Parts: sequence; structure tokens; C-alpha cells
Amino acid sequence: MKYMQPRPSSIVAALYTARDLEVDVAVLHGPSGCSFKHARLLEEDGMRVLTTSLADHEFIFGGQEPLERVLKYAEETFHPHRMAVVGTCVSMIIGEDLKSAVSLSGVTTPTIAIEIHAGFPENIEGVIATLEPAAEAGWISAEELERQKHLLAMANEVERLRGAASKPYIEPSRGDLKHQVARRLADLAGSGKKGVAVMNAKKETAYMFADELLALHDACPRATITYIANLESRGLPKVREDARRILSGMQERGVAPELLGALDEYGANGDAIGRRLLELEPDFALIAGVPHAIPQEYTDGIECISVTNGPRQVEPLRDLGHRHVIVEIDLHPQTLGVRDIVGSEFGAVIRSMPCGP
Repeated sequence: MKYMQPRPSSIVAALYTARDLEVDVAVLHGPSGCSFKHARLLEEDGMRVLTTSLADHEFIFGGQEPLERVLKYAEETFHPHRMAVVGTCVSMIIGEDLKSAVSLSGVTTPTIAIEIHAGFPENIEGVIATLEPAAEAGWISAEELERQKHLLAMANEVERLRGAASKPYIEPSRGDLKHQVARRLADLAGSGKKGVAVMNAKKETAYMFADELLALHDACPRATITYIANLESRGLPKVREDARRILSGMQERGVAPELLGALDEYGANGDAIGRRLLELEPDFALIAGVPHAIPQEYTDGIECISVTNGPRQVEPLRDLGHRHVIVEIDLHPQTLGVRDIVGSEFGAVIRSMPCGP
């Protein structure tokens, strides 16, 4: 399908994956403006992002010398544990040899070369292009590489079937009014009905999505609600550490969720969550993170209150029969660089509601 709406970039996906591999310095080999916004955001998350700032004459004569110079600067200035060179459209078109530049630069820091550009229809190509040299370098096992490829395929399938890639164009929406949905949620929880609160979040976004579950518990501590979260300890180094921190934060605040899936398994977790819903037979469900991972067959008959951070996910969730859809705007930038659970706007509204009709 040819999409007529912006889609995630393979270059940006490569940068985020490098971060998850605990790369300290990533060097974008291209113009200074390439992936500018995400590079700045990732610097807030602890990874330095440098650029070779290729100019028009280097588009013609090549940019290996600038790349070698930036690599040496990065090593001498930041003393990194790991580095990554990330290709761009320019470096790929002019045929730059990234591996050769790393070798000729003389740096001794473990460094991988990521051959990528933005011309792929699916951003997971940037993830795979990063994980494959990481496996060659011994940073991850061959088994983990295959696991990651499987999870990426599953996440892509969810987006194509029930997500923001399910139609050529989806109108962005801010979803329902938060105070109205919070009121309904408090009424359901306080009425004695059986509920489930599920977090099925993608990686660091869980730092805020976890707050929705905590807020429901804060507002209605005696309600009959089962809490479930995808915080099992699997995945790349940062992903495992994020899961540990978030689970500890939830437990400290009085919620000990059932663990179902890991933070990188959000796309493959739908059937497992669905089967648990069938076992619990809830009257209502609060589902935060990637609600559309759960096939509709499992949620029919349940009053679903979904929380997403994607304005283009509202319409697909309503198509799935979710009664209420909330959007946490700008959630992702607020969860970069954090080490503890972040308060959410919807969570604050829930806490302001008295529990019960």
C-alpha cells in the first residue's frame, strides 16, 4: 500500500535502536539537518548525536574524510563505551563505505556501521540494519537478533491490520474529552463491576502509560480490577532496565501487576492479553499503550477505554469497537531521558474524580 500520510523513518529507527544497544555516540553521516528533531530528543535520553554536516560539494566528491574526523573527535572528546555510524540518504546515494571509514579513522571504541537510508516503506528496516552489525560485533546474540526480527514483523502486522497503517490516509484526532471518559471510568470502577487495567506499551512510552493504571488504583483502590503490564525482563539492554524501573515504581505506589509480555513485545502480545481477558470476563477494560494489538474478537462485549499517543490511532480503535479513546499528546518526548514514571494528563483527571456513580 502507498501511504498518503507521513510514516516513521528508517534512519530514526536506527538511531533509537542504537540507543537501546547502549551506544553512547551516534554519528549521522549526512547533512546537518537530517533527522534533526529526533537527534535532539535522543540527546535528552543520554545518547550524543553528532553529524558530519555534509555540504553540496561533498555530495559529489565524497565525505569519508569528514566522517573519519568526526569519529576521532567523538572518541577523544566523549570517551564512549560504544559508537555507531548511521547512514543517510546522501551517504547511501553517493556510495560511502561506512565500514572502511570506521576502520581508517583509527578509533579503538567498539563501533558499528549502519547502512541505512529513508527510502524504505517500513521503518523496521532501520532496526534490522542496526541489529545485524550489532550481532556481528557480539553486542547481542544470534538468538536475540532472530527474536527481534520476529517481534518487528508482528508489530508491523498489527499496524497494517488494525493500526495507523491500515488505511492510505487517516484523519488525526485528539480523541474523546478526558474529563468525560475519566468520569465514566470512575463510575464503572465504583459500581462494583469487574474491570481490567492493561498496559501494553512500546518501550519507554511505558513511563507514562503506567501512570494511567496507577491513577485508576489511586482513585478507586477498593475496586474489583485486575492490573496487567508488559514488564517482563527481556530485550535489548535499555528495554530491560526500563521495565525494571517501571515495575519497581508501580510496586512502590501500591500496584503489583500481573506480568504479561515484555516492552518490546507489544505487537506480539495481543493474543496473550486477549486470552487473559477471556479468562477474567471483565465488564470494562482500561487499555493503555498499544490497544490495537488485541484482536477485536477478544474485546467484543467489553466496554473498552483505550489510551494511545497516536492521533491517527483514534479512528482505527473506534473501528474495533472501543467505546472511548483517549490521546496523550506529546507523550513520547516526555518519556525520553526519564528514569521514573511520568504523570499523565489523563491520569491527573482520573485522580480528580470521586470513585463511584
